[in-house]
Amino acid sequence: MYCKNCGKEIDDKAIVCPYCGVQVGSVQQQQSGTNVVAIVGFIFAFLMPLVGLICSIIGKNKADEYGGNGRGLATAGIVISIIEMVLVIVIYAAVACAIINEGINYEIIY
Repeated sequence: MYCKNCGKEIDDKAIVCPYCGVQVGSVQQQQSGTNVVAIVGFIFAFLMPLVGLICSIIGKNKADEYGGNGRGLATAGIVISIIEMVLVIVIYAAVACAIINEGINYEIIY
């Protein structure tokens, strides 16, 4: 490739002419980064499942902005949050049933 300003031969991948300093190409910026919301959602899925679920859903929706980065982590956060919330509900229901049944006296009083 040749520089449009000075006419000297330069590398095809050059962005700036090394002889005259004129810009001859453009920088390709990659759309990448860290999807922090997906990471936060995954972490909170273990600590506070409702917060983890909300953050993971937001992180999954924002994954396209980061080139798909964090989509798997957000999906894992959603699954873990839902499983943990179901387990907590089942445990609370079992404890509540045990407390209610403990108060009932099945002995017949004559």
